[in-house]
Amino acid sequence: MSDPITTVVFDIGNVLIEWNPEHLYSRLIPDEKERAHFLESVCSMDWNLAQDLGRSWEEAVDALSQQHPDKADLIAAYSTHWHEMVPGEVPGTPSLLETLKASGTPLYAITNFSNEKFAECQSRFPFLKSSFLDIVISAEERLIKPDPAIYRRLFDRNGLDPKACLFIDDSDKNIATARQLGMRGHHFTGAEGLKGDLLDLGLLPA
Repeated sequence: MSDPITTVVFDIGNVLIEWNPEHLYSRLIPDEKERAHFLESVCSMDWNLAQDLGRSWEEAVDALSQQHPDKADLIAAYSTHWHEMVPGEVPGTPSLLETLKASGTPLYAITNFSNEKFAECQSRFPFLKSSFLDIVISAEERLIKPDPAIYRRLFDRNGLDPKACLFIDDSDKNIATARQLGMRGHHFTGAEGLKGDLLDLGLLPA
């Protein structure tokens, strides 16, 4: 018989709040092929991940603009208009978070996020500040999912038993690492699927 799940660990981007560069760049670069090239070759995911590992946005924009001076305005927009990429909450998930908190379930988060933008999101979405006992932020730790070390940072800092934790993330790779470390994983695709899993685990009232 598997150990009971008592603790829930959330990812944040595209689990609790939506994030997609297309929301901004579909406006700035209407041509689909041109936009895809820009997001793959200029403001790429690898470039963005460096901010999640602690590089400042000022440094990131400056360095990339020097490489692509003809795209400087578009590069700067990634930071100055960043919140256009985050149109709002993922439907249904914050209410599940609220229900879990009200029931006394210990809640934590591990997120790949820049310090600057996460602080802005906590101001914009107050539940990101009030819901969790601890949040492990990649930019603070200079570690990034799916590196096992960032999960261990959560366990060690809070005295958590991985076997008692449900980890919720929209990334298969991140879920795979969590499972390797002993956590139960939920690959998030929407609030209804998550609700069903939480009910099955006895974490939500039937």
